[in-house]
Amino acid sequence: MPRITAVPATEAGPFLKLFYRVARKRFGAVPEPMAIAAHHGKLLRASVIHELLVEKAAATLPVSVRELAVYRTATQLGCSWCVDFGTMLQRLDGLDIERLKKIDDYASSPAYTEQERLAIAYADAMTATPTSVTDEQTAELEREFGRKGLLELTYLIALENQRGRMNSALGITDQGFTSGDACRVPMP
Repeated sequence: MPRITAVPATEAGPFLKLFYRVARKRFGAVPEPMAIAAHHGKLLRASVIHELLVEKAAATLPVSVRELAVYRTATQLGCSWCVDFGTMLQRLDGLDIERLKKIDDYASSPAYTEQERLAIAYADAMTATPTSVTDEQTAELEREFGRKGLLELTYLIALENQRGRMNSALGITDQGFTSGDACRVPMP
């Protein structure tokens, strides 16, 4: 149970009601982190605008590379909400979510490409405390994805670290975006 309750639709102003309607249409439910952030309207607006801008800007890397790096970050942080939501996003993007069950074995699993392995290893290194990214690792990523791709990957992993740590601090857990046996992926 979250440490702060979500703002119910009955108490929402016009902007928040619009946001809730759009979120329900797009995701099937209002994401709980946003409904909780609604207690601070200005930060909620900033967050929504930021997420939309990042979604549009992050188009350099292959979708599977982006999504797997973000998903891996969520699993490393233990953010069950992020794992739940990220699994749903991958399913909606048409990606194979069955292979997420093998993500702990990414280095040797044939379910992952070399590009995906590099991105997952980078997510691990960035999410470790202290960060364990090496010069060699960033040089290899830049050769593989270009400077723009490296910056995109770094930004997305850093952003997921922010999301996951905020959700954990507020006690926000999985919301059921991947409910049902067909698409439920357990936390590694």
